[in-house]
Amino acid sequence: MQIEKIKGHQTDQLFKAVLELKDLDECYKFFDDLCTMSEIQSLAQRFEVAHLLRLKKTYETIKNETGASTATISRVRRCFDYGNDTYDEMLGRLYPEEQPFDAGRK
Repeated sequence: MQIEKIKGHQTDQLFKAVLELKDLDECYKFFDDLCTMSEIQSLAQRFEVAHLLRLKKTYETIKNETGASTATISRVRRCFDYGNDTYDEMLGRLYPEEQPFDAGRK
């Protein structure tokens, strides 16, 4: 979607650092140093919204379970419809037993 807009040395450096994280504890420490609590919570909320969309939950259910606004839910849904398929790919790796999102796929 917007990969070309964010590509560059600083972003490459950040992503390479993330790929070097050894475990969940190290990840928590790194992101605690890197981001504000609000930034981490926003990222985590978006990922959970993606998970619930993948499970075909309604916007109302997602809003109630995550506290996400309908604007956030819609943005994540757009990524499912027109993005790089990475929400679905990562969730598939985390939860291989779950059925993938299929409505509106490319």
